[in-house]
Amino acid sequence: MRDHATAASEFDYDQTVSTLLYGDLSAMNACVECCDRHADTDKIALVWEGRDGQRATWTFAQLKDAAARFANLLHSQGIEPGDTVAGLLPRTPELLITILGTWRAGAIYQPLFTAFGPKAVEHRIKESGAKLVVTDTANSEKLDAIEATPQRLVVGDGADDFWTQVNRHSTDFEPVLLHDDAPFLAMFTSGTTGPAKQLHVPLKAIVAFVTYMRDAVDLRPEDSFWNIADPGWAYGLYYAVTGPLAMGHSTLFYEGGFTVESTSRIVNEYGITNMAGSPTAFRLLLAAREEVEGCIKGRLRAVSSAGEPLTPEVIRWFSSGLGCTIHDHYGQTELGMVLCNHHALSHPVRIGTAGYAMPGHRVVVLDEQQRELGPGTPGMLALDRTRSPLLWFGGYLGTRTKAFVGDYYLSGDTVELNEDGSISFVGRADDVITTSGYRVGPFDVESALVEHPAVVEAAVIGKPDPERTELVKAFVVLHPSQTGDKALADALQQHVRQRLSAHAYPREIEFVSELPKTPSGKIQRFLLRDREKAAQQPTAAAS
Repeated sequence: MRDHATAASEFDYDQTVSTLLYGDLSAMNACVECCDRHADTDKIALVWEGRDGQRATWTFAQLKDAAARFANLLHSQGIEPGDTVAGLLPRTPELLITILGTWRAGAIYQPLFTAFGPKAVEHRIKESGAKLVVTDTANSEKLDAIEATPQRLVVGDGADDFWTQVNRHSTDFEPVLLHDDAPFLAMFTSGTTGPAKQLHVPLKAIVAFVTYMRDAVDLRPEDSFWNIADPGWAYGLYYAVTGPLAMGHSTLFYEGGFTVESTSRIVNEYGITNMAGSPTAFRLLLAAREEVEGCIKGRLRAVSSAGEPLTPEVIRWFSSGLGCTIHDHYGQTELGMVLCNHHALSHPVRIGTAGYAMPGHRVVVLDEQQRELGPGTPGMLALDRTRSPLLWFGGYLGTRTKAFVGDYYLSGDTVELNEDGSISFVGRADDVITTSGYRVGPFDVESALVEHPAVVEAAVIGKPDPERTELVKAFVVLHPSQTGDKALADALQQHVRQRLSAHAYPREIEFVSELPKTPSGKIQRFLLRDREKAAQQPTAAAS
């Protein structure tokens, strides 16, 4: 196993490029990197299982032919290199063909998550200027409610069906070669702190994606890999599609929704050894630990988690209950993954930390004057652009929002540097609670709450308070067998006081049936804060 410190200090960008890709960044095509390079064998690229139990496998060679047909279709529709094609599809072979064919034509692929409503779809299509939307009959009606909708291609739409159209075209289409700065993905931020902002991902980002798969995920040729994240979002598109395929590795698309039963079955039936996903999914597996352990214990080798920090209880259970290592990874749509506990690099691993900077990135902690902070002082996580050769983000499109201050990209997340060089996540800058002069990270309180056997999930916010500036309030989802009463609230408060500290325990606890989340599973604390502010306004007016 390579040493992290050595890998970081000796990182050579040109050598990394030549090792992971063709090496000629002045003439790139994402379909070539993720498909053509591996199409001269019978290697499987896609393993698919549909909602109705249908199953299929696609080789790289089969995908290459289908992508060429699709690229010819785009050309016949007047779509040129640099144009945008959107995909509003579930995890199906047609989705992957749309992505690869768009890339082959030199166009830009834009993901649209299938759980989006018409307004969310309209915003993204309008901002991106997409000239074609590929969708299915279940999602096509969302486009009917959009003014000036672009042309569409529908899977399962009679005479004009996706396959009828695609199969009319030849498998001969020379991939359009572009410079490494040319965009191949049009992404939008999650919008948890404001309107979703658009950004372009350049071709050179593929190097960073593959580096993450190699060093952090530790994807090996013998692995059976499953990233449960949907390709409608960054983590799924970057690391369930682009990263593994660029390595010549197969990926798995399961069209059904997440359940404990289906996840356990898929790991068991497909022999999954390397898995990635969100903490939300892993917490649900923990809540059904006996069932899960009986089905998949000992099968997984490495598990990677992204989206929000893992709780210590989940980390310990994966080790003791499932016999595998799960590691925290941190990233953003704008960055990909940049801070990780690496499966393939040796370094100390401290439970509760996000880990160390990915080789090719310099991650720092800044104060409000953009001065770098040492260990022990919370500040904003930032990327040093001058010393991060794998940093590909170039800024937002169509907005005045500043992405950079001087030499730094500011993430908006509050973190703390540790003495060993690792970095601990505290929370979004607007999530940090100031109470009685103390700064409290909501994640710490949430972690303590979910360690209690009665709790499934928790979200913590700062509620405005005239005496303490803010008081800590927790919204708690209980196991179905539990009753949310005052006695349990008191017990949870005492639990946090004992697990965490006297000043950080939640002075108010509200039991709820569910928490507001983004479609990718991130808790939207700002919605809970807004609700609390709205609830206090009538009182303020009356006084």
